[in-house]
Amino acid sequence: MNNTETTENIFAHFEKFIALSENLKSELSKRIKPIVFQKGELVLDANYISKKSYFINKGILRTYFIKNGKEISEYFSGTDEWVNSPKSFMQREKDIYYIDAIENTEAFFINVNDLVYLFDNFPEMERYARLSMGAVFGHFMERITSIRFTSAKERYTHFQKTYTDIHHRIPLVWLLLI
Repeated sequence: MNNTETTENIFAHFEKFIALSENLKSELSKRIKPIVFQKGELVLDANYISKKSYFINKGILRTYFIKNGKEISEYFSGTDEWVNSPKSFMQREKDIYYIDAIENTEAFFINVNDLVYLFDNFPEMERYARLSMGAVFGHFMERITSIRFTSAKERYTHFQKTYTDIHHRIPLVWLLLI
């Protein structure tokens, strides 16, 4: 992974929401580290506290839980998206979610303590969190509404339309459970 090129990718993501000062870019560069996951690799085990948040540069990560011995896919995250177990990451406690790579994935990660540092020292990071999490919250609300009021076929059709760049790269067996 070319670190300069990919750092520019993550900076471009932040700049969709906030202006990045040179000082903030410097601090982000110190705290955000590249990582590569192989297809099938477990990124987060639900038996551990999520201490890192991952920004996907290339690839797909799947968030799922296990119920009655079966893996139930909760959501899929692709390029230019963050993924973690939100409750575990923010509250620093175990949660039900596992995360794995469903294809080779290049990402960045930031530790929760580094993120707290950025929030404490750069007010624009609070704005970034509020704006970017608003978009995530909208997706979650849409998912809840979809589960409650649409058929499996309608959910699948919506998934195909919404996630045109990744739906064809996800095994159908995992999509049947969304």
